[in-house]
Amino acid sequence: MIEEALAAHGLIVRGCFNFTEADAAPASIAGEPAKAVLLVGQAGAAPWPHFMRWRQGKPDDLANPLDTWSREVIGEVADRFGVRAVSPNDRPFLPFQQWAMRAEGLKPSPLGILMHPEYGLWHAYRGALLFDREIEVRTPDKVNHLCDTCVGKPCMKSCPVDAYSPTGFAYRDCLAHVRSVVGEPCLALGCFDRNACPYGTAYRYPSEVQAFHMAAFAR
Repeated sequence: MIEEALAAHGLIVRGCFNFTEADAAPASIAGEPAKAVLLVGQAGAAPWPHFMRWRQGKPDDLANPLDTWSREVIGEVADRFGVRAVSPNDRPFLPFQQWAMRAEGLKPSPLGILMHPEYGLWHAYRGALLFDREIEVRTPDKVNHLCDTCVGKPCMKSCPVDAYSPTGFAYRDCLAHVRSVVGEPCLALGCFDRNACPYGTAYRYPSEVQAFHMAAFAR
């Protein structure tokens, strides 16, 4: 079972759907347009212990280690089941966020991260499996978008430099702050806006995981 193979790495199936003729489907392992896609990701920091064990013995200066690990383990699962693995960082970029919204019925939060009814903002998509045949899928349940009923929107009020606003993400302001001395709390503890979200707190990434991601962003 694909679910069991992924679970061995702390990963889970994040939804799936069959492509239609109207879709610009990427190529399957056979080279023809894929018939279906199954999204692979995480809830909370479940993959972290698996990733850290893999990280031991690897060069300290290994570029993008989490992406490398994700490609490796998802690629192994793909080989096992005779399908093609793709990554969110593959070029040309594939529409992972659109796929996720279609597969799970989610919508973006004000921070751009998809809001999940259980996981809140503490989840991620690490890759996808492309099939050369249609697969059995379940239409996602209708999801109440938690951001629509959130009072006060604390996720828009906690950043020291107001990086997030209705007009978008001030990437340069955020990066400059995180790289500065006064930005050390953000670098060590994670995005204040993301942590201010009241949903999915049981899945919040531990501080070392958040620090890892912030250090990658700062680079």
